[in-house]
Amino acid sequence: MRLHIVTPLSIVLDRQVESLRAEDFSGSFGIMQGHAPFLTALEISIVNWRQDRTEGFCAVRGGVLTVLNDTISIATREAVPGDDLATLDQDVLTRFQSDADAERVNRVESVQLQLNAIRRMVSRLGEGALSGEFR
Repeated sequence: MRLHIVTPLSIVLDRQVESLRAEDFSGSFGIMQGHAPFLTALEISIVNWRQDRTEGFCAVRGGVLTVLNDTISIATREAVPGDDLATLDQDVLTRFQSDADAERVNRVESVQLQLNAIRRMVSRLGEGALSGEFR
């Protein structure tokens, strides 16, 4: 099978693999030669594969995995390949998770600002709201 891992800025990995393990919202799963067409959204996790008795790893920051015609494609925001699982697990996944948490906080703050602006506009409308006039 062919494995492609891409980010918006680069092709991170393009190689032959015998099998692959990944993780989506329902848990961990495996893919081998002849797998049925498949589409899933990945978690922030480590994807690992085997080829010729060697194992490879790549930390991914979520993304979409597709399997079609013995080709596995992963499109992700960020990917870091590596040989040391412990380093990827401790350093990279921790950074990915903290980045995702910071994005979540920023998104919540942005929505709160928008709601406050809407509340202020509605409170200023008063009775002139129906006629299209502001107070």
